[in-house]
Amino acid sequence: MNYFIPLQANYMSMRMETSKLTRAGMLAEIHDYVVIAIAMLSYCIGWGVFLLPNSITTGGVAGVSSILYWGTGIPVQTSYFVINAILLLIALRVLGVKFCVKTIYAVTVLTFGVAFITANYKDHLLADEPFMAAIIGAVFCGCGVGLGLSSNGSTGGTDIIAAVINKYRDISLGRVIMICDVIIITSSYIVLKDWEKVLYGYVVLYVTAFCIDWVINSRRSSVQFFIISHKYKEIGERINREPHRGCTVIDAQGFYSGNEVKMLFVLAKRRQSDLIFRIIDEVDPTAFVSQSAVIGVYGEGFDRFKVRRKSVKSLNSLKANE
Repeated sequence: MNYFIPLQANYMSMRMETSKLTRAGMLAEIHDYVVIAIAMLSYCIGWGVFLLPNSITTGGVAGVSSILYWGTGIPVQTSYFVINAILLLIALRVLGVKFCVKTIYAVTVLTFGVAFITANYKDHLLADEPFMAAIIGAVFCGCGVGLGLSSNGSTGGTDIIAAVINKYRDISLGRVIMICDVIIITSSYIVLKDWEKVLYGYVVLYVTAFCIDWVINSRRSSVQFFIISHKYKEIGERINREPHRGCTVIDAQGFYSGNEVKMLFVLAKRRQSDLIFRIIDEVDPTAFVSQSAVIGVYGEGFDRFKVRRKSVKSLNSLKANE
């Protein structure tokens, strides 16, 4: 009986930790789907309200669907959904089920959203100012794509191609999408017969790519903290428990006083900075804290390494030349 009680306590604590992890994972998934829905709504507004009525081409499958709509009258939501369905079937093996499920969800939300806007929204905003329509539409589209990609989803099309390349190479997502979309926007001249509209399409392409990189980098940006406090254990435990970030204890010595001190080294997402500062203020308001931005953080809980690996054949050839 004396052995059973600690075993039961350990079992109950393990079940509590598992339930916490499961609950946290579920909340994270729900958060992703909510953000993706908001992102697709932003894209729907940019495409359906500002770009499509003003005959301005965007990139990706949306651009192809727009060209088909202007040339043949096929509803944009129909061609958009069919083309993305084909691309998703091809990309399912490379990107994984999790990414594709969220992308299917994003494509579905965007399809119904654009269908609703084109059917019910009859106003023609900025009809006499196509340049402003291109800028505003591109901002909505770029922010939507960036939010979707940062939540492991996308609007499909060239976003899928960019996500595949970015999975293996550290290349800007916006730059990849820009390169893939130049041909699509240029080909809109075949239908529109207006180089001015093509130039507006290039403006949309540039602004969209800029917004994609800005949104993704702002959501991925990280910071580092150096915290000196005699209550470092309490601060470290709170940081481990609440923002779920690891801490490293560093032995240090004050140069002027010569006193031995403990210093915490913490890496976190920028959006978690306020929470960490609040924890420090609650535990030890007199703590000395240094915060700085970092260019990149790689490892568990952050980004993955993306390096070009040499093949066995190339390594053998290098050894032979030596």
